[in-house]
Amino acid sequence: MAIRRLGVGKRLSEAVVHGDRVFLAGQVAEDASAPIRGQAQQILGQIDALLAEAGTNKSKLIFVQIWLADMGDYDVFNEVWDAWVDPQNLPARACVQSPLVKPEWKAEVQVTAAI
Repeated sequence: MAIRRLGVGKRLSEAVVHGDRVFLAGQVAEDASAPIRGQAQQILGQIDALLAEAGTNKSKLIFVQIWLADMGDYDVFNEVWDAWVDPQNLPARACVQSPLVKPEWKAEVQVTAAI
């Protein structure tokens, strides 16, 4: 079975398609100066774009892992999430607090989706 890699960089691929699944690398905001709402919107937009490039969309999400630098941002992140996610096709999801690589990043999101 073929493996297709998207957005290949020095250390990772932004997405890997294998069979009928796409695995996204953890996505973080490009503009880390934005507050959590802006960072969440950026991240979910990046996920939309990567899923489209892989030939799928958010209605096919299987599993989502969310890391928040501060659980105090949980409610605001969920407001953005609720406006974005397909309510008819909710994925399994986990959300934890964790320090992120750069202190200005407030969230990181990784998804697995069907094609």
